[in-house]
Amino acid sequence: MHLPRLYPILDTEALAVRGIAPATAAAAWLAGGAGILQFRHKGHWSREIFAAAKEVARLCREAAADFIVDDRADFALLLEAGLHVGQDDLAPGDARKLIGGGAILGFSSHNARQLCAAAAEPVDYVALGPVYATASKRNPDPVVGVEEVRQCRALLDKPLVAIGGITRENALEVLRAGADSVAVIAGLLPETASAQSLRQRMEEWQQLVKPA
Repeated sequence: MHLPRLYPILDTEALAVRGIAPATAAAAWLAGGAGILQFRHKGHWSREIFAAAKEVARLCREAAADFIVDDRADFALLLEAGLHVGQDDLAPGDARKLIGGGAILGFSSHNARQLCAAAAEPVDYVALGPVYATASKRNPDPVVGVEEVRQCRALLDKPLVAIGGITRENALEVLRAGADSVAVIAGLLPETASAQSLRQRMEEWQQLVKPA
């Protein structure tokens, strides 16, 4: 698959801190040029959360952007979305059986051993991280660093997504190390978040990661 160079993640906890609804951020980022969005919710999937994800799925369809659900194969199936699973989630082979052959499936890795194992799984892309220290996970895995991204690139034929602590200041370094895409949460959220500032931040990122 072809991944956009920027992979925005709608993290419900990070958005709630800034008082922004997922659909508001999704609409702003899509208007700013996002080609893919991941919906990341680590808590209980209430009806309210499902409704929010459903609205984001609709916005992505209208914008012809890919929509990915983090962790939850059941909700990905209900939303006709792609799925991203981690090392402790449903195994990629089982996830593929559930969501079918046509849906996007991504898989997280945190070191070269896991990445090599992921290469043999029925997934469309593999994520590696955290590249830098990150505050988006309560118990993050050890930082891998840019050099690990460079070394792992040679071990994988599938698209490689780098994640963890990626900012506008270090994103190009990660892309030059061989990542096909950089996944970003906090770096896409201005301190004063509004529909306008979210779109503007997305546009800034799109200019930054545009191939030379």
